[in-house]
Amino acid sequence: MLKRIFLGLLLLAAITGYAQVLQPAQLVAETPSKSYKVGDVVELVFKATINKNWYIYSVGFDPDCGPVPMSVTLEKHPSFALEGDLVAIKDKTKHDKIFDCDVRIFEGTGEFRQKIKILAPALVLTGAYEGQVCSEVEGKCVLFNGDLVFGAIKVEGKTIERPNTMVENPKEETVLTTQQLPSPVVDTIIAVAEAKQPATSYGEIKGPILDPTLVKEDPRQESFAGFFLLAFLAGLAALLTPCVFPMIPMTVSFFTQGRSKVQALIYGLSIVIIYTLIGAAVAPLMGPETANHLSTEWLPNLIFFTVFIVFGLSFLGLFEITLPGTFINKVDQQAEKGGFLGVFFMAFTLVLVSFSCTGPLVGSILVSSAGGEFLKPIVGMFAFSLAFAIPFTLFAFFPGWLSSMPKSGGWLNAVKVVLGFIEIALAFKFLSIADQAFHWGILDREVNIAIWIVIVTLIGIYLMKGFRLSGDTGKDADDKRVSIVRLSLAAVAFTFVVYLIPGMWGAPLKALAGYLPPLHTHDFDLLSAARNSKANQICDEPKYSEFLHLPHGIKGYFDYKQAITCARQQNKPLFIDFTGHGCTNCREMEAVVWSDPQVLDKLKNDFVVVALYVDDKTELPESDWYTSRYDKKVKKTIGKQNADLQIANLNNNAQPFYVLVGKDERVLVSPYGYDKKVDSFVKFLEAGKKKFKELY
Repeated sequence: MLKRIFLGLLLLAAITGYAQVLQPAQLVAETPSKSYKVGDVVELVFKATINKNWYIYSVGFDPDCGPVPMSVTLEKHPSFALEGDLVAIKDKTKHDKIFDCDVRIFEGTGEFRQKIKILAPALVLTGAYEGQVCSEVEGKCVLFNGDLVFGAIKVEGKTIERPNTMVENPKEETVLTTQQLPSPVVDTIIAVAEAKQPATSYGEIKGPILDPTLVKEDPRQESFAGFFLLAFLAGLAALLTPCVFPMIPMTVSFFTQGRSKVQALIYGLSIVIIYTLIGAAVAPLMGPETANHLSTEWLPNLIFFTVFIVFGLSFLGLFEITLPGTFINKVDQQAEKGGFLGVFFMAFTLVLVSFSCTGPLVGSILVSSAGGEFLKPIVGMFAFSLAFAIPFTLFAFFPGWLSSMPKSGGWLNAVKVVLGFIEIALAFKFLSIADQAFHWGILDREVNIAIWIVIVTLIGIYLMKGFRLSGDTGKDADDKRVSIVRLSLAAVAFTFVVYLIPGMWGAPLKALAGYLPPLHTHDFDLLSAARNSKANQICDEPKYSEFLHLPHGIKGYFDYKQAITCARQQNKPLFIDFTGHGCTNCREMEAVVWSDPQVLDKLKNDFVVVALYVDDKTELPESDWYTSRYDKKVKKTIGKQNADLQIANLNNNAQPFYVLVGKDERVLVSPYGYDKKVDSFVKFLEAGKKKFKELY
């Protein structure tokens, strides 16, 4: 007894003399997944995680030796009875140099089991654990303890009488003792007896608290470069359409009639200005409030889906989209006046005449920017018009180049047809967004992939001249010979089909992650078992898990309050994933970054994960509605409340947006945006984990 008192005083002195709290180990209870009947004996499993160079003491050795053996205390309840003692699974024997005796320990990970007999259908399990962890490298020992949290266990049957001979396991006072402890080691021992605090000790849950010094540049700006490139490529593609390509000789003819080089520059600049003004006119509709509505509401997305289908069918030759001829003729008459004004109207005439071919591409750019910011439509139209204007400007400068150009022919219609097929394939992206946001379940992943396989196969067959459409006329259409260019493009199409086929059975298809529905919508997934192995443990059944999901078998939450409560109970940092059903970049991050073994291991074991969908349309009960302090509007749906949390607390409305939060809801490190570098993401997670240990 004197030894226990002596070491207890040592621990008290160590605790008051050190400000840093060490937490080298923790124990988590696993909730049995299958259902049981009253009278069944259930084996509860408790898993320990231990830091490198540390070890915890197991059970089954002389308690008078000195170290504190692991103990698990289940609070008494008439719904169960204990069966036997706590058992360690595959621990090992060690001669403890500090306490100079033989003990049993775990290193790295450990597992304990306790059997209980179920006595009532309403099974109530709560408890706590207590143990000791030591390190010979550090020369330290630490007491660690905390609460055990169990999820709901399904039990059927009627209550049975509680036996009088039940084995009890009352919680005893745990005091660290020593035996023949060398004085140099005594001087270095640190013991911490801090139990995990319940969630209520931190006060009302209000949401993440962001230190302004952690704010980095808005990650949405990083997407401008990629969007600019895509719009620029669309402008180049527009040049190879039957409506635009023949306009090049007309341009040359116009500028060989005594126009100056300056007028040629004004011509190209006018094209850029006209298209950019269109983007500027649309830009006010693309602000933060309207952006989310346009990109996730069922009506706008169905409109976008219809627009792409209509434009695609137009490219295939079913009908032609044209502007009124009288309007075009009036503009053309202004172009004949000459001077700089005439040059501007010549550029305007080009834009109007080529509308039936450029309209679908321009519409695609404007629709794609619907989830972006104010500048995105302007940037997109500027890039498109720049690519579109450069060739016309160069031919206006150098009319002699016309003789070296390929002549118009059937190849122009072939380009138009291929673009039509691509427009139709991309249309299903918008239908998928609405389907996910409202949980209709009409366009699952394998259905989308099957549609793409059929469309791309048709492109390949068409390029090989396997069939003709209404616009394919002339000698080229009757000639069954296939050029090397068409053969090469057909090979690319068929290669893409081969790449898509494994996706029908659950292959992740990482390159297309942002354009396909998520993997959880896949009904015939043969690879899910391999992906979802070694799932992590959480505290209780997540809200909304019947229609919201996390990728790669990660178990987590979809409600912030539920998640932060569990994070506090498990003594882990909270990983917040602000995401959306219509977020292309979110799916890419999950497919490319989250799937990395190192990242996946950290997300499952080192954090409690919560995915907050900002575009989910599920309406909550009226009792859960509230008025936002940010915009004073009533937030009724899951998505609007999550979006409000992100905007009001973090001053950000971009997705993906990853935030690491501590027990007191403080943001631990700078949030992370769209960056597919695995090493950077790992450093972000490690920095947050390190900061959590320092603070808590």
